[in-house]
Amino acid sequence: MGAVVVVGLVTAAFVFWWEAQRTPDGADGAESTFPLETFVVNLGGSGQRAYLRAGITLGLAHPLTRVQREEMPTALVRDTILSILAEAQPEALLGQEGKRQLKEQVLQALQTRLPQIGVKNVYFTEFLVQM
Repeated sequence: MGAVVVVGLVTAAFVFWWEAQRTPDGADGAESTFPLETFVVNLGGSGQRAYLRAGITLGLAHPLTRVQREEMPTALVRDTILSILAEAQPEALLGQEGKRQLKEQVLQALQTRLPQIGVKNVYFTEFLVQM
């Protein structure tokens, strides 16, 4: 049973990575991307131990210069994302709808807390739930 879950999760991670690679900049209003370091968080909920490992790249409304990339408030961006990821329920993240909702929550939180960076989309480049 455990091996089936791991294979399913690895397959889901590959699908998300593949879709992120196929989406060209500008296809969804994003002019550039800003990759973040991988997130690893303990998940809340169901009384069992679970964690999420997620790679996230932000789709931005405008191209970033080298200086703008260096001045990106990365700590605040990561804090905002971590607060959303840590509240996720592990069971919900196993389905497509749960992942879509999580992505939408991250996007809305970033747009509310950091409107100046112009986040237009959130791409999962890696996604693994361990239960």
